[in-house]
Amino acid sequence: MMHPVGRAARWARQFAIVAAVAVAAAVSGCQGAQNPKLHQQAQAALARWADALAGAGGQQGVVLVGEPTGQVGDWELAVGDNNKRALMSGLFEAAVSLPAEAPAEGEVQWQDGTTKAVRVISAQQAVAEIRASSAQPCPDCVSLQITAARLTSGRVETSRGPATAPIWEFTLQGTAVKMTRVAIADSITVVPPPWNADDAPVGISVDSASGTVGGRELTVAFVGAPLPGDQGCGADYSAEAVESPEAVVVIVTEQPHGAFEACTAVGARRTTSVKLAAPLGGRAVLEVKQGLPVPVLLTP
Repeated sequence: MMHPVGRAARWARQFAIVAAVAVAAAVSGCQGAQNPKLHQQAQAALARWADALAGAGGQQGVVLVGEPTGQVGDWELAVGDNNKRALMSGLFEAAVSLPAEAPAEGEVQWQDGTTKAVRVISAQQAVAEIRASSAQPCPDCVSLQITAARLTSGRVETSRGPATAPIWEFTLQGTAVKMTRVAIADSITVVPPPWNADDAPVGISVDSASGTVGGRELTVAFVGAPLPGDQGCGADYSAEAVESPEAVVVIVTEQPHGAFEACTAVGARRTTSVKLAAPLGGRAVLEVKQGLPVPVLLTP
């Protein structure tokens, strides 16, 4: 099974800061969807997305969602601690000569059968991209040794839902785990602004959306408070869409169940729905804090 590097770590961090998220959500919920900062963030996110589309040549690109670096299999106990940290730090070397030439054109195929031809990066470029996206140094780690590279295909998440796409798979010395990197050359990406601790973004970030093809209603999912009455506390949620011709930013507003109820620090999976001014079509759905795209599943 292929899974993104650091997924467990990201979930651990997400739930570790639920209390802080709840405070920020409560602040935005008190002011409701009229919170001017939320709308400023939404408009800024739409502007960044429009710039990213223009830079990539328009709306027709593939929008990847989530981490493009991953792995196949689970680390063995003897090497797991070192190898996990080394991979996240981009600490690896090629023990063999990796192909520098880009392969022939590849294809992305979505679950509804639609396809798109894409340019494919070389194995050397894939390795360079993994290094460039590494999180932090690991001075006590032993470098991973790449012993082979193979162009294959695998499941990826996109703004249009799950798809099968070209992926580079790298064999590593001393482990059965394979390192992977999505091999699409022209995917559309957007870079969030630097995090400002003195003026941090507010709001609740949605992490997925679903709806019907041609429909004007989206259901968004996120981590929030328990359902009203559950565990002695809870909250209701509503949503608002800030739209442009290229994307939709969803603002989620919290309505606490009780002013003086105390909730545990365990987040709950919640959903709410939002009406769009027009069907989503090929537009991306962006979360409000950083303006990053989330996976969208549209059914007939």
